[in-house]
Amino acid sequence: MLNVGIVGASGYTGVELARILAGHPGVRLTAATSRQYAGKPLAEVFPNLRKRVDLVCENLGVDELIGRADFFFCAVPHKTAMDIVPQLLAAGKKVVDLSADYRIHDAAVYEAWYQPHSSPEFLEEAAYGLPELYRERVQTARLTANPGCYPTSVILGLTPLLREGLIDPATLIIDSKSGTSGAGRAANVGTLFCEVNDGFKAYKVGGAHRHIPEIEQELSLAAGKQVTVSFTPHLLPISRGILSTMYASLTDKGQQADLQALFETCYASEPFVRVLPFGTSPATQHVRGSNCCDIGLQKDERTGRLIVMSAIDNIVKGASGQAVQNMNLMHGFEETMGLMGAPFFP
Repeated sequence: MLNVGIVGASGYTGVELARILAGHPGVRLTAATSRQYAGKPLAEVFPNLRKRVDLVCENLGVDELIGRADFFFCAVPHKTAMDIVPQLLAAGKKVVDLSADYRIHDAAVYEAWYQPHSSPEFLEEAAYGLPELYRERVQTARLTANPGCYPTSVILGLTPLLREGLIDPATLIIDSKSGTSGAGRAANVGTLFCEVNDGFKAYKVGGAHRHIPEIEQELSLAAGKQVTVSFTPHLLPISRGILSTMYASLTDKGQQADLQALFETCYASEPFVRVLPFGTSPATQHVRGSNCCDIGLQKDERTGRLIVMSAIDNIVKGASGQAVQNMNLMHGFEETMGLMGAPFFP
């Protein structure tokens, strides 16, 4: 039985980690930290965990944490993570970090979008935790950088095409929509019910979203050359879910290729990627509460463009579920352990 701790258990990723781990047959949740709710049972902070999780939230320093678990999920904001993760690694612990602090390989790129990096020596070592692309690397890692939610939906949707040279990278336009849980649990006027309900809006338009360098990093690796994308996120009046719609011009090779067969072959052995019949559109309600990514394709014969659609639950496959998938690989569990529940619908 693996003893596991959650550093930063009071946000949406923290409660989702606790929910998933409570049903995982190979782990025991032994620590959950929160400054805000120190002394309160986690099931009082999140009543959905009643009779499932009996831990009390604690405000523990790293020295106190080290003896409490062998594996840690770091679910704190960027910058805070880079102060904690090196200490856990130095103590011989394995870590999945859910912040952005170790996702970007180039420290200068990270610092241009975030802030100065205090532990850049770990950037090369950290495995990028998208198992469908980097399974072998994750299996041997002691530090895995869990991908962002938008990047997960985009990278899974475009990588097969870029690897085969079937789309022109210069034509990529990505239109993504997310539920409000993606903004976190802290009070924010922009995500209040009255600000979001019955509405639909774009935000951080014009290349301003911090997931852009992560998306471009991974798509560039897939294409074998630098890729620059137009990425516009939107806020949906729903609690959870991401739908990304990606547009690209097909190359001459792509015009002749069997694109559906490419995706079906690429993801045939992947338990969490579901390639839909050609022309079928994925929907957020069909992946809700699951670690699934549904991908659908449609070709615009009039313009010669391919439309790739990808749906995930932003706090499961886009965060906590993928983190548990990475833990399973890092510890030698069956990759699907604790994650094979069907999406809940309606």
